[in-house]
Amino acid sequence: MKRVSAVLALAIASAFAQAAVTQTTRYVIISENNGKQMGEQVVESHDDGLTKVRFIYKDNGRGPELTEEFRLGADRTMTAYHVKGNSTFGAVVDEKFERNGSKASWTSTTEKGATDVNGAALYVPLNSSYEFNSRAIAALAAAPGRSMPLLPSGTLTHKVLDEVEVSGPDGKKQTVELIAQTGIGLSPQFMWATKGDKPELFALVVPGVFVAAVDGWQGNGKVLAERQKKAEARMLNDLAAKLQHPLQGLTVVKNARIFDSATGKVGAPSDVYVLRGRISAIMPAGAPVRGAVNEIDAAGRIMLPGLFDMHGHIGRWEGALHVAAGVTTLRDMGNDNAQLQMMIDETAGGKLLAPQIVPTGFLEGESPYSSNGGFVVKTLEQSKRAIDWYAEHGYPQLKIYNSFPKEILKETVAYAHSRGMRVSGHVPAGLRAQQALDAGYDELQHINQVMLNFLFKPGVETRSLERFYLPAEKVAGLDMGSKEVKDFVATLKKKQIVVDPTLATFAFLKQKDGDINEPWAAIKDHMPPDVARGFHVGTMKIPDAATQARYEKSFDKMVKFVGTLHKSGVPIVAGTDDLAGFTLHSELAMLVKAGLTPAEAIQVATRNGARYTRTSADRGSIETGKLADLVLVDGDPTKNIEDLRKVAAVITRGQIIYPKEVDQALGIKPFVENGPAVKPLEAVPANIAGSNDGVLRQIGAIGRKHD
Repeated sequence: MKRVSAVLALAIASAFAQAAVTQTTRYVIISENNGKQMGEQVVESHDDGLTKVRFIYKDNGRGPELTEEFRLGADRTMTAYHVKGNSTFGAVVDEKFERNGSKASWTSTTEKGATDVNGAALYVPLNSSYEFNSRAIAALAAAPGRSMPLLPSGTLTHKVLDEVEVSGPDGKKQTVELIAQTGIGLSPQFMWATKGDKPELFALVVPGVFVAAVDGWQGNGKVLAERQKKAEARMLNDLAAKLQHPLQGLTVVKNARIFDSATGKVGAPSDVYVLRGRISAIMPAGAPVRGAVNEIDAAGRIMLPGLFDMHGHIGRWEGALHVAAGVTTLRDMGNDNAQLQMMIDETAGGKLLAPQIVPTGFLEGESPYSSNGGFVVKTLEQSKRAIDWYAEHGYPQLKIYNSFPKEILKETVAYAHSRGMRVSGHVPAGLRAQQALDAGYDELQHINQVMLNFLFKPGVETRSLERFYLPAEKVAGLDMGSKEVKDFVATLKKKQIVVDPTLATFAFLKQKDGDINEPWAAIKDHMPPDVARGFHVGTMKIPDAATQARYEKSFDKMVKFVGTLHKSGVPIVAGTDDLAGFTLHSELAMLVKAGLTPAEAIQVATRNGARYTRTSADRGSIETGKLADLVLVDGDPTKNIEDLRKVAAVITRGQIIYPKEVDQALGIKPFVENGPAVKPLEAVPANIAGSNDGVLRQIGAIGRKHD
């Protein structure tokens, strides 16, 4: 018996020995704004070839928690992979991949697939830690041309952009290199990697958001961020130069049918003259042309004023997508302050293709649920200092967030008003929307924040995922004809409180995992395969059909409620908070679903956008003297809102941009194949070309005095 026990003990010990941890690498994720830890990734390598990963990231009361296991083949790609956990909003994650020889298969809560594959190929999980990126770096470093096929589809490549020596614990130093990976998503992924035969992830920098680095080396974040931003700027500058076509001199856009954002009507064909980025004249189509050097034939297309996206958090790679969608002004609703100021400067200088940005100052309070952008404050004095900074930098609006101290809310709003700023935001924890209005709010963000006014009870933590699940659960049973609801709508109308519902973004509340989310149905066939694949991933944890039906009913009632607001005279603006450009089109389609006409929806995205960014003097309508922010569209979006996706050309800041070129540069199948070309006209000689003021001064003729 003792001998059997000894053998068993030896077997158990041997099993544990085979699975011994040979190396542990810990990455810490640190907020760039305030230095707080936001998460970590712990990677354990075992001597039997198994790698285990624990990953957690939390910001703004949400974030994924994942555990992974995988094995690698001789080509450094995964032969077996399994991830479990929860996604950002709590949806269940359970995904497996396996490769046996030339057979590859995968299954998840979203999809199931299999394919034959020859040679090395990288499987791309729908949800993963950053260890996937690390293994991709190693695999690509050994691959011919640093390129490799992706599974289920696509190709991943990487290019080394820079290298720098970094310092770590105990005086250690090493050289790391900046890599740009392309082939996943609509923009490059930048990452810092170690050098050598088997490089691996060293750090990830998201400027203005966080630094994820090997523990002990995170102090290099600022150096890495600056080097990365400069390398990224070179790529973006090249892209902007390629996609922006300057309109030098007077340009006439002939035969355009102008949408009047005041009346919602489309007028007779007109010729619109553009000079130095402004509309210099509007004439009936066919009127004599006097001195124009460029001609663009709109060929009867509808011309819209540049669209407003009233709820963005813009990044440097998103600007081109916004402009290609006809968005020429974006209200940024919260960003890293330094990053946003840099983007405004880059756009103004023509180095970045992006809409003109109307910045909103972000103000948050400290809590375990805090968002880490803008300024995070505790006291009224800190709030005032932050508001002063925003006012001095030209911010016309302040946005207050979930964890802001309710005790100083009214005084903070009053101070912002005294500095000439509008005030909007989420509703601080512990309050209902009505109380935010009583404190002086001018605007409310997101339909869920509006609905919580009727659902909130003391003890409900609206900074957690409860702010999404509670409306999804309860709005279905809400009596929209009740006195409480009617009184609130009346208050919104009386005070002219603006509502920024972001309906297209909140369609995720009802999405069943595996089905395509409603806002993306019209664009999925135009997207790169990996992007289209992601449209099917559910966000919410929806355990059964009854829950699914309840969430769908809740969302449908939210959409109808926005229609009720509009009909009642409550101002609506069109914001997104999701995929750049495309989401605005989907938001306007949602407004039409809510009961607005297509023309009314376009008015919301033009006239209302200008009105509530205080830019009506030069935007929001097509009039002489205003900015030439002009959008030429195929079809008639005033009758069919889906035609708004067919943007043929955009004129803004004295440039013409063709969405087809933007789409092709980012791997998107264009929505319009042929945009209107710029045709040079024969130059008309001016009375005086050049000058020689010194000679004129000699005979006293300078200035033509006494003419």
